[in-house]
Amino acid sequence: MSRIGKRPIPIPNKVTVAIEGQQVAVKGPKGELSRVLPAEVTVEEEDGTLHVKRRDESRPARQRHGLCRTLVSNMVDGVSQGFQKRLEIQGVGYRAQTQGRTLILNVGYSKPVEIQPPEGIQIAVENNTNVVVSGIDKEIVGNTAARIRAVRPPEVYKGKGIRYAGEVVRRKVGKAGGKGKK
Repeated sequence: MSRIGKRPIPIPNKVTVAIEGQQVAVKGPKGELSRVLPAEVTVEEEDGTLHVKRRDESRPARQRHGLCRTLVSNMVDGVSQGFQKRLEIQGVGYRAQTQGRTLILNVGYSKPVEIQPPEGIQIAVENNTNVVVSGIDKEIVGNTAARIRAVRPPEVYKGKGIRYAGEVVRRKVGKAGGKGKK
């Protein structure tokens, strides 16, 4: 049995959960999220906790059990605390700024790159080189951060580019610099 799927999901004080068939709606101080879960799993609310259970022991039910529990847990965490991803920009002359909701990146291309965030996502720039992507849906926050990183991924020789905060980029040595020349 799934070890993750068995764990109960505690519901914080200010969060309400509505379960209608396979539709799970979670409402909290930061907003509300809803998701339709597959037919192989059910969600039950007992004593201020949520339990995700599978209907049978079929292979698809076992595969989706832990996934659905994690998705519901992320919904509860998102509406109560929210999620954020931090990105760092490294390189001479590389910088970011916001104009309204649009993120403008100057990362070595001939023109600035503009990124429009999806609904429910906020982008903040701290001291021109740190970008913070925040929102209540963990999936959309992660996808938006990945789209920003994909504009200029870290390069392996000098380490220039956009990386996640705390990401370690393995550096290559480069050329031998004149060895073997006559």
